[in-house]
Amino acid sequence: MQWEPVIGLEIHTQLATESKIFSGAATAFGAAPNTQACAIDLGLPGVLPVLNTGAVQRAVQFGRAIAAEIAPRSVFARKNYFYPDLPKGYQISQYELPIVGQGEVEIVLDDGRVKTIGVTRAHLEEDAGKSLHEDFSGPMGAMTGIDLNRAGTPLLEIVSEPDLRSSEEAVTYARKIHQLVRWIGISDGNMQEGSFRVDANVSVHLPGTPFGTRAELKNINSFRFLQRAIELEIERQIEILEDGGSVVQETRLYDADQDETRSMRTKEEANDYRYFPDPDLLPVELDAAFIAAATADLPELPDAMRHRFSEQFGLSDYDAALLTANRATASYFEAVVAEGVDPKLSANWITGALAAALNKADLEISASPVTAPQLAGLLKRIEDNTISGKIAKQVFEAIWAGDGDPDQVIEAKGLKQITDSGAIEQMIDAILADNPQQVEQYRAGKQKVFGFFVGQVMKQSQGKANPQQVNQLLKTKLDG
Repeated sequence: MQWEPVIGLEIHTQLATESKIFSGAATAFGAAPNTQACAIDLGLPGVLPVLNTGAVQRAVQFGRAIAAEIAPRSVFARKNYFYPDLPKGYQISQYELPIVGQGEVEIVLDDGRVKTIGVTRAHLEEDAGKSLHEDFSGPMGAMTGIDLNRAGTPLLEIVSEPDLRSSEEAVTYARKIHQLVRWIGISDGNMQEGSFRVDANVSVHLPGTPFGTRAELKNINSFRFLQRAIELEIERQIEILEDGGSVVQETRLYDADQDETRSMRTKEEANDYRYFPDPDLLPVELDAAFIAAATADLPELPDAMRHRFSEQFGLSDYDAALLTANRATASYFEAVVAEGVDPKLSANWITGALAAALNKADLEISASPVTAPQLAGLLKRIEDNTISGKIAKQVFEAIWAGDGDPDQVIEAKGLKQITDSGAIEQMIDAILADNPQQVEQYRAGKQKVFGFFVGQVMKQSQGKANPQQVNQLLKTKLDG
């Protein structure tokens, strides 16, 4: 029998508020160490936390986006543990009564399979500070520095059911949550800055037997590392079990440089944290009016938009999925189509030439040098045969470089397509006269020579001759 992996993810996404969850300190990334940590974040005696309403609103928005239960009453608890970057000696989190209850997320795998992943809960909590182990030294030599700027930053921890059965499913699910939190605007999802971090609980078992002992892989901040860490952990556990050993419940770290997972500490249970309701914070009670106001401006969600693109524009599921990968791309596509351009042609260019150029320049589509109206203008010139698809690529590059709008570029560079049948015929006649041997080969049944003639005509016309007309006229003359 084959071992079956069982995987659940805990995703920590930083909420896009300007101030922290229990204090007025700023949350901006990149400030000098310890310049954005106030008395509340430092846990100084006598200070009291005050809940940030914006964090609650964003949690409610996420809950609605995954069709989850929104708790009318939730409670903050103290999670007690000692670590240098946790000044109070406890983290304020939620335990028994989280703000978001059970929901679900649909993922589409590479082979086209659709799978529904359960979300157990999503709860609000504060982030800890950051320990700086590398490149930090003091008067006593090598030291660990503590930066408490991040302490108190609002997090939404999203806990999945153990429904994932492979590293591919885990990464697809993580990407879906990442897409969703950015789509509804509750987080920037910047993994390099730590705004989106993933813990993976991994175990293996033989189908039909109870789940195995799990290990937790902590603080993974890239989808590529997540996939690799899970694969390594699955291999490690299978090897232990097949050698007759037992998997230890523990927390492990993925080391990308060494391409290995390493033990950090024995995995704690909930009772080790001595959770109890935080006496400084009242329960959070939400009425229907608050929930309605918080979710009133939620945009059309990606799954709904993907289905609409397929039905309204006749796009394939693949194209619709690419276009709804993020909200900015979907908006760009709709802006192009609104100009009256064929949806399939628009999709091809946005997911093809434009995506490649943006990727090469490391730009988001929102910062594209080619605007949606400009791309629409370019595609209209393909549709009305002013330029060919090949010439359009030159025009696109010129627009990207800032040379002007499509019509200006076409005019300035003399790129208008030749559609005059008489002019094309003259070129064809001259080329056939200059290449009698190839004409003889074609008429003797060597069909591949046809491509040679097309190439010669396009070369003669500097790529401006209408390809359809060239093919039709050539065929008429060669077969006549």
